Parts: sequence; structure tokens; C-alpha cells
Amino acid sequence: MKTSNQWIQHFNENAKRERVNWSLKPSISDQEIRTILRSLQAWQLGETSDGTHLLRAAAKYAAQIDDAAYVVATLLFIKEEQKHGNNLGAYLDRLGKPRIKADLGDTLFRKVRYFNTNMEIWTLAVTVVESTAQIFYQSMKDATGCQLLKQICTDILIDEAHHIEFQTERLSTIFNSKPTFLKMISHKAYYLFFFSTALIVWMAHKQLFKAGGNTFKRYMLKMKYKYNRIMSRVTSNSSVLAIAQ
Repeated sequence: MKTSNQWIQHFNENAKRERVNWSLKPSISDQEIRTILRSLQAWQLGETSDGTHLLRAAAKYAAQIDDAAYVVATLLFIKEEQKHGNNLGAYLDRLGKPRIKADLGDTLFRKVRYFNTNMEIWTLAVTVVESTAQIFYQSMKDATGCQLLKQICTDILIDEAHHIEFQTERLSTIFNSKPTFLKMISHKAYYLFFFSTALIVWMAHKQLFKAGGNTFKRYMLKMKYKYNRIMSRVTSNSSVLAIAQ
């Protein structure tokens, strides 16, 4: 498990890496655009949050555990997410397609997080969204022959793997600070939230997921694998897992 200062170092070093060749021009068919555009626009909007409410929750939590560096690490995490939004936006600009300003799924998520100052809920929510994002961006990468878009997706996928690690480590710290009976309750709540969110994301972007080679069954199997992997990292208490399942 990395310290907050080690995560700061990671995010600072990763910010220096350029994985997208912006000299490439979009080479995407009209059919591909029709298939992915709505999802691309919606996800681009979702990646552009200023992170104000997350930072507020992080600051509150950091004060409780006396780890001011965690706030800095969270800020750098947010900046990396914003980079994703900027890159997707730049791609939309090159296609001559608009960046949307509203999306139902994004609006609902923003309203929920507006009132949330609980770090556990924040961390769980981000972990779930990042997990669906891995399948989303891999599907987008597989659904197009455009090398520029493929590179953008690859860059995001590399970042997302570290983002899940960052959030999972924090969720583990929070989870394992609880007494056993609360761990059992939390585990059930995590499961319900994880797969409810996964279902909502599928319904919103099933055309894109299918274009990337995913049936609903395949998508949910991937999400189940991700959930099991995340929970194995979150807790080392197998008795709690056995009872909860």
C-alpha cells in the first residue's frame, strides 16, 4: 500500500508522460461515429468535474486521520481525470462534434455527490465508476479503427488502473477500521451499490458496449470479476466475506 506522498509522486510523474500522438488526424467512419458519439459526449462531460465536493470530503477525512498529503494526492487524481475530459473534448472538437453541457446520468451523479461528505461513499462510488470506465474505454477502443481515438483510450485505461488502486487502498483502510458486524453490513452495501451502478451504466451505454464486443452477460461477468478482485484487496478477513456472501 502506497502512502499519500508516494501517490503524489506517482501522479506527478504520470503527468509528464505523453501517450497520445496529437499529430494524428481522426480516421473514423460515419457508422462508428453514430455508434459511439452519444456515449463519447456523455463520458467526456463526466470527466470534466472540478472535484470541489470530492476535495471537501477529502479535506474533512484527511483532518480526521492527520494526513494532509492525502488532499494533495486527491487533487492530482482529479487533475488526471480532467486530463481525460480534455483529451476526449479535443477529439470531439476535431470531429466537429459538440461537447454537451448536460446528460441525465451525469446530472444524477452530480446531485448525489453534491451532498456527500463521507469519504467511504465517495471512494466506493469512484471505484465503481472507474471499474465501468475500464470496460467502457476498452469497448470504445475495440469499436473503432481510428488510431488517435485508440491512443486516447489506451492512455485513459493506463491511468484508470492506477486510479482503482488508489481508491481501493483507501477503501480498504476505511473498511478495516470497522468492527466485524459493520464490515458485514458494508460488504452487502458495497455489493448492492456496485452492481446497481453497473446496471445503470450498461443501460446508458449498451450500444457502445455491444459495439466493443460485449453482450450484457459478458459485461456483467467482467464486472463480477472486477468486484471480486477489488473486494479481495479491500479486506483480508475471509470470515467476513464468507458470512456476507
